[in-house]
Amino acid sequence: MDLHVSLDDRGDRSARIYAAIRAAALDGRLAPGERLPPSRVLAERLLVSRGTVTSAYERLVSEGFLESRRGSGTFVSHAVAAGAPGARAARGGTVRPRALWRPEGLEAPDHVASSAPPAGPVGGSSDRPAYDLSVGVPDPALFPLATWRRLVSAELRPEGLRTATYDGPGHRRLEEIVARHVGMSRSVLASGTDVLLTTGAQQALDLVARVLVEPGDVVAVEDPGYTAAHRLFASHGARVSGVPVDDEGLVVEALPAGARLVYVTPSHQFPTGVVMSLGRRTALLEWAARNDAVIVEDDYDSEFRFDERPLEPLQSLDPDGRVVYIGTFSKTLLPLLRVGYAIAPTSLQPALREAKRVTDWAGDAVTQGALARLMAEGLLGPHLRRAARVYGERRQVLLQALTTRLADDLELIPSVAGLHVCARFRSPDVDDVAVVQEAAREGVLVEALSPRFLTQPPLPGLVMGFGTTTAERIPEAVNRLAQAVGSVCGSHGPVAG
Repeated sequence: MDLHVSLDDRGDRSARIYAAIRAAALDGRLAPGERLPPSRVLAERLLVSRGTVTSAYERLVSEGFLESRRGSGTFVSHAVAAGAPGARAARGGTVRPRALWRPEGLEAPDHVASSAPPAGPVGGSSDRPAYDLSVGVPDPALFPLATWRRLVSAELRPEGLRTATYDGPGHRRLEEIVARHVGMSRSVLASGTDVLLTTGAQQALDLVARVLVEPGDVVAVEDPGYTAAHRLFASHGARVSGVPVDDEGLVVEALPAGARLVYVTPSHQFPTGVVMSLGRRTALLEWAARNDAVIVEDDYDSEFRFDERPLEPLQSLDPDGRVVYIGTFSKTLLPLLRVGYAIAPTSLQPALREAKRVTDWAGDAVTQGALARLMAEGLLGPHLRRAARVYGERRQVLLQALTTRLADDLELIPSVAGLHVCARFRSPDVDDVAVVQEAAREGVLVEALSPRFLTQPPLPGLVMGFGTTTAERIPEAVNRLAQAVGSVCGSHGPVAG
């Protein structure tokens, strides 16, 4: 333990050491029972005589702040009432952030989907709802933990650590493997040199915004859509414009003139789940060519498909090099791994790599290396197939329960992929936020649809994930959700049994 003591040439140094240790014990920096450095060691660090430190220690022992144990050392007394965490909080200050980042502007629902801890004993969280239908969270129980430990251990061998540096383009082997993986599974056109590894898909979006968006540029986004992306583009000074979504995806005819960038989730639109039709994909690519715009295609969770064959991604349909394709392993494996990637036209790649270098160098080499080993050993495919079977069963149970219990109130939006489903309330007057709050009191975590709208008139609905709740628990979750809807809308009393 390194103890900071500020000394100068003035005053009683022993008294300064005494005061510093006493303050640290009282405010919690030194915990009860924590061992202090031996007087000789602390004296050497502070460039004072050992007697100076011994005098301070003896005074603290006599006053009950420290206790000396023969043969063991000097410890903070358990009688000291240490301050609570944050007792030494930073100074308040009067400096304020830009309006976008002030507390009143931070009310976005994405923290539920992106950072909520997993439910149940695996996550070790005792304050999670009993029935977790949160969005975008895969089941940690399906993660091959024992295998992952082995792969991480292999990456931490001494020979690998000796070659580790700050500067690097990313894990070359993983770049090659990702290129083959997305080429086989999603028909993406890419070689290893086209793959830029990122810290999750969110960093990929940030890098794209850094190299393409000037303050005042118009960025078009799906509406409703992914709020964290909206805020990210706005943080770079963009004027974010919401574009309506219908049952064929983004309405291309409604795109604003002069948009520099269009952000879309065509394979599984977030949050509605609709798939962008081939006609709309072609129209969007033609629009981008006419308007000299870039399309960001976020393919965040289409690894899990439950019906129909996937359409070609925009990236492989693009004849002009205007699509940046973004993917992530957060949904297929675990969010905490934070590995994503961007596949961009060659004209953008140098800028994106430099933007990556100046933000976080090369990312987490250990995680990237372990993931490369997982994929090279052919283990990702079997994991995806096992997980897809589990998620497919849960999805079917959820759809059946919603049809049975809430068909009079909710209209399911057709969806063929991903880890969540969306439903609109048949009545436009329902307060979906109130329903979500009432559901939470019933022990069910779901998300309201209306806060996901940016500029379009919000429609009420519910977005429900099936990643973290077992098939056996989903019917009761929907039963409780129906009770919450009934409490807000005046229908659906409790169901016996």
